[in-house]
Amino acid sequence: MAAAQANAADVVVVGAGFAGLTTARELVAKGRSVIVLEARDRVGGRVLVQPIGDGQVVDVGGQWTGPGQDRILALAKAVGVESFPTYGAESQHVEYRSGELVTYSGPMPDTDPALLTEFVGAIQRLDEMAAEITTESPWTAPHAREWDAQTFQSWMDANLTSDGSKAFMRTVIEAVYAVEPHDLSLLYMLFYARAGGGILNLMGTEGGAQQDRFDGGAQLVALRVAEELGERVRLSAPVRRISQDTNGVRVEGDGFSYQGQRAIVTVPPALAGRIEYRPAMPALRDQLTQRTPMGSVIKVNAVYDEPFWRAEGMSGRAVSDTGPVKFTFDNSPRGGAPGVLVGFIEGGDARRYSSATEAERRQAVLGCFERYFGPRAAKPREYIERDWSAEEYSRGGYGAVFPAGTLVSCGAALREPVDRIHWAGTETATAFIGYMDGAVRSGERAAAEVLALLN
Repeated sequence: MAAAQANAADVVVVGAGFAGLTTARELVAKGRSVIVLEARDRVGGRVLVQPIGDGQVVDVGGQWTGPGQDRILALAKAVGVESFPTYGAESQHVEYRSGELVTYSGPMPDTDPALLTEFVGAIQRLDEMAAEITTESPWTAPHAREWDAQTFQSWMDANLTSDGSKAFMRTVIEAVYAVEPHDLSLLYMLFYARAGGGILNLMGTEGGAQQDRFDGGAQLVALRVAEELGERVRLSAPVRRISQDTNGVRVEGDGFSYQGQRAIVTVPPALAGRIEYRPAMPALRDQLTQRTPMGSVIKVNAVYDEPFWRAEGMSGRAVSDTGPVKFTFDNSPRGGAPGVLVGFIEGGDARRYSSATEAERRQAVLGCFERYFGPRAAKPREYIERDWSAEEYSRGGYGAVFPAGTLVSCGAALREPVDRIHWAGTETATAFIGYMDGAVRSGERAAAEVLALLN
């Protein structure tokens, strides 16, 4: 029987997102046998495209890269996928605040100098605090206990004086973390920001984390890596149980069982915690998976015959204090046709709108688009939405969130192997956590970790 058809391999990888695919690719390059088990009927994890006609697609999951995200860019280059800049660098952007619509240029709204001054000052203080943190072990920072004992909302209330700057900071937190400020600890907020080059980088486009997109969609990178791996990747294979002893691991699901020397679990902690382990996980690891919920996000794309906003000198970008869609971008394909606006419902809004009907969500979303870009935005030829919290094998996005007290008490279990079981996934990265780049880095790290032990 060919190795790719075997029921045993050196390493069994759980999950075929970027972390799992990268792990497998690295191991195969070193001559090791691998089986990748993916619960979905596709690869890519929280990255997915949807066709919109004429050979074009839109990203309905993760899509952006930027400076410093070298590992995902290197992987894309290796499989022949190019990137291109997000549209709108020289155009006007929209701000909707307190019921008024204004336009601006540059990285952030500047229509209220007092608000901007306080916001930028707060970001500078946060960056100074984050400089104390090592991304390998943020729980060891000098002020880790103090910062982890409070939510980011508590810090905002103590350090921001104007309602406007609080509202803008809340919108930024929702956009970057897909949660409300009270959902995450101050320490985790700083850790995540430090790993991503700072809050301004994470919220930025030109020169920031949203600078570039992949031609053909981000999932194309995953599809080409999976094509290289061939029959090593087994789809529609949700893992139910992982057993281990001194001889190896057994990874089982409905109607399958695979043997390996090591297992690498690449799914988010909340989903990893739903797998049955024999023997049971150590208490600290299990506490970690109990305490790390996913963020909440619904991503929406509206497709038009043309990007009409460009002819009006607009970028397609909007920032708003009124939801449910508070951030938008031009998501049109590289050639500019058809026109696509993408928006995000995040945090508390996403949780509320998850229980609404699709018609209710569509009406609310297009109402936001019309508010920002005029009547034509209310009449797309196609409306596409993806509620990642409703995805059975994601249960949210953009990644796991650490509430107050979790990093200090349980963080040490995040990457620590449990005998023959190892952990990867963007949540375990030390750079660009929550991003595709973080997932790739985590896969490279896990592969190296296991190779050292196999060798």
